[in-house]
Amino acid sequence: MTKLAKIDDEVITSDDFIKLLKLTGRYDSLMEDILKDKLTVHAGIRQGISINPEELQERADQLRRVWGLHRAADTNKWLDAKGLSLEDLENFITEMLYHEKVMDQVGDDAAIEAYFNLNSPKFDSMEVSHILVDSEGKARELMAILEDDPESFPDMAREHSLADTKDEGGYIGKVLRGSMQPDVEGKVFNASVEDMLGPFPSPDGNLFEIFVVNAKAPARLDEETIDEVRRIVRDEWLAARAKEHGIELL
Repeated sequence: MTKLAKIDDEVITSDDFIKLLKLTGRYDSLMEDILKDKLTVHAGIRQGISINPEELQERADQLRRVWGLHRAADTNKWLDAKGLSLEDLENFITEMLYHEKVMDQVGDDAAIEAYFNLNSPKFDSMEVSHILVDSEGKARELMAILEDDPESFPDMAREHSLADTKDEGGYIGKVLRGSMQPDVEGKVFNASVEDMLGPFPSPDGNLFEIFVVNAKAPARLDEETIDEVRRIVRDEWLAARAKEHGIELL
């Protein structure tokens, strides 16, 4: 148990800190991040990835500049103030470099292209707007008006919608498969541009939603999709690696 801080006669310890993280719901997510980083380090070592002294020094110099530690004495003083050693710093940088190298390999261009080619329908997108109201009757009344005057959709959204998007005329923007309720998603992704859809009840049945399809965009490997595919590929890789180890939150 390490003493971390003091308020008058009350000492805050590392045990207190951990208890607070657990009670506020932050412990699990923080530990998950730590474990993910450790998994990449283990993988990097098993794969024989090397970290040479020049890389360590270059990254240490970068961090010192970011932290405003311009002299060796500044670094030593900074470490002492935090109760850390040069070895702690070196280990931290080493693990950081392992993580970066492994993640670069896992999410390289070939992996991204392969995943996209196998799963391209997942990345079809629809550009939609919506109106959210609190009764089915009101939703159907708006639908009837909009069928006669579809151009009034933005104005109707501003006047009647309960959603945060009302000030933008109900505009949601691009949505991907998996981001909507399954029954709604099926109809939206099978619709044509300018189709009006709904009203769809919310899961609790208290709200009703009308959609209009503004545009359809078949999947393509643009920068936004590349970022999303890279995230998925890395997450799946980490999940697979986690199954290879005995991991338990204590």
